[in-house]
Amino acid sequence: MSLENMVIPEHVAVILDGNGRWAKKRGIPRAMGHKAGCETLEKMVRIASDAGIRYFTVYGFSTENWKRSQEEVGALMQLFRYYMVRLLKIASANNVRVKMIGDKTRFAPDIIKGIDDLVESTRDNTGMTFVIAINYGGRDEIVRAARKLVKSYQESGRDSESISEAEFASFLDTADIPDPDLMIRTSGELRLSNYLLWQMAYGELYVTDCLWPDFNKEELEKAIAAYNKRERRFGGRV
Repeated sequence: MSLENMVIPEHVAVILDGNGRWAKKRGIPRAMGHKAGCETLEKMVRIASDAGIRYFTVYGFSTENWKRSQEEVGALMQLFRYYMVRLLKIASANNVRVKMIGDKTRFAPDIIKGIDDLVESTRDNTGMTFVIAINYGGRDEIVRAARKLVKSYQESGRDSESISEAEFASFLDTADIPDPDLMIRTSGELRLSNYLLWQMAYGELYVTDCLWPDFNKEELEKAIAAYNKRERRFGGRV
């Protein structure tokens, strides 16, 4: 399949689901599934950039993921430490700008520093923007935005009746990022899982049974081909 003559969505968001199931099918520890998922993500950053996608947002670690076993969370933290270093090399080699959304304050100081260094080191890159959602939840993001908005209005003495959707959106983590045109969810689950709830108001959802570690260029092309077959409608138009 070729992307030639197809409309490439400006912003593609992905729910990277199925690492654990991928590992279970092979009789290996879940941590190995997460490692395989990180390796797939490395490849997909390059592939998405080459495809002409301008924003590529992935659900790296949700606010709910803290409820997993201490062993699994610990393994994920170690993967973060390792792949942040690798990601810097990949981003630099591909002119990719990296941004993080979510509440990073819960992470260990060295991970916070790694996040800040990665974002700062790539901020002047002019190619694709790679957005990683970590300790992120859509409801949490909206609540945090509401708190910031309320504080702003309290400090300025403005009338809350003047609040618009656009102003509220300016307090979200994604304030300077366009809403996703397409969201891909791997592993066949049919739900948003608290991901980009505000931003996906009009985004197209594509679900594949492919487990994330098996996702590749061909799977991305299938998703974009499906996106091209849909008639985009906004604001209730029929």
